[in-house]
Amino acid sequence: AEELELLERLLALPGGNKYGVQGERKVPVLQTNNGPGLTGLMTIAAHLVRQARKEQLLGSSAEEKAVVQQWLEYRVTRVNGGSSKEDIRTILKDLNMHLEDKVYLAGNIFTLADILMYYGLHHIMVELTVQEKEKYLNVSRWFNHIQHYPGVRQHLSDVVFIKNRLYTNAH
Repeated sequence: AEELELLERLLALPGGNKYGVQGERKVPVLQTNNGPGLTGLMTIAAHLVRQARKEQLLGSSAEEKAVVQQWLEYRVTRVNGGSSKEDIRTILKDLNMHLEDKVYLAGNIFTLADILMYYGLHHIMVELTVQEKEKYLNVSRWFNHIQHYPGVRQHLSDVVFIKNRLYTNAH
C-alpha cells in the first residue's frame, strides 16, 4: 500500500484513498466509494494513472502499452515473489540484459513500469555492494536515473552509485 501512496503523490492526486491488503500474499486493495474495491497492484496503479489523466505513463502505442503491461506483470509475479538470493540474482540479470540498449523499461519513454519497478527494487538496491552494482551496470544506471526523476524517490533513501568504476574488466 505504501507504493500506491507514493504513486498517488507522484501523480499529484489529492490522496485520501483507503488502501488495505488481502490474503497472506498481502495483495493491495483500494476501497472505492461506488461499489466493490479494486484489487491488485497493477490494476490500482493503472486506475490512479488514469485518474490523474497521465495515460502516457501506460504507453502511447499498442506495442509500448504491451511492454509496460509485461513489466508490470514481471514486477508483480517475479519481484514481489522473489525473496531468495537466487531469485534476486535472476531478476537483476534479466533487467540488466533488457536495459542494455534502453533508457527506460519500455524503451525511450518513462512509464508506470519504471516507477513501480523502482519502488519494488529499492529495498534490493539499497543492500547491494559496490561490486554487485557494477556487475549489474545497466540496472544501476537505470535505477540511478529513475531515483533522480522528479518526484519519484520522495522519502525513500538515495541509493549511492560510484561514478568511476573500480575494476576495468568487471563483467
